Parts: sequence; C-alpha cells; structure tokens
Amino acid sequence: MSTFPFRFDRAYRLASLPFGVHPGNCAVRVSGDEVVARFGLWTVRTPLSNIKDTQVTRGYTFVKAAGPARLSFADRGLTFATNGDEGLCLCFHEPVRGIDPAGLLRHPGLTVTVADCAGLAAALRAG
Repeated sequence: MSTFPFRFDRAYRLASLPFGVHPGNCAVRVSGDEVVARFGLWTVRTPLSNIKDTQVTRGYTFVKAAGPARLSFADRGLTFATNGDEGLCLCFHEPVRGIDPAGLLRHPGLTVTVADCAGLAAALRAG
C-alpha cells in the first residue's frame, strides 16, 4: 500500500478546520486494485481500473478551492484542495460517489492536492 498525504498551506488549513479537514484525516491510498481518497468527512473509493487518466493541474483560486470538498458546477468534478499550487486530477471511466452521501451525484473526476503528485500518478499507472 502507498499513502500520499496532502500538502497543506497555512491559509487552506485554517479554512478547512471548521469542516473537520486536517492532516490527520486526509490522504490518498493506493493498495491492491483500489484507490481511496479521504478528505475529512468525504471519501472517494474506486477500483484502479476505473482511472482513465491523470493530469497535474495548477493555480487554484483560494475562494473556489479552500475549505470543504468542492463541487464544480461546470462538469460535476470534485476537488479536495489543501493548497493553491498544484494537484493531480484523476479522470474516471465511470463517475464515482463523493460529495453526496446518498451517492445520487456522481463525479467524472477528482482533483487532490497531495504533496507528491508525480508519485501518486506513477502509483496509479503501476496499479
């Protein structure tokens, strides 16, 4: 199993705390045939075979990314952001559950701001 912790900037960490998001409950884990991304109360779990592609993305706006899990109204993508500098976007073959506890809303992609984006991308490819 490989674990990829999130990289927290001070401002993002402060904005996330009221939503129960902190370094102790945020990580992406790749094990066996599954990837699990945890961000406080929110969890995305999917088989590695559901990962279609990954892409490093940069330059998130604080007001659009800081705090709780964020839903894009444009494409229903989900963002777990702890810094505005860099993250890894995971694109899925089949949309996944994430922000909605009932699972009615599905996400075609998930962006995670882990400390080692290149390492996570490599682990997902190797899986």
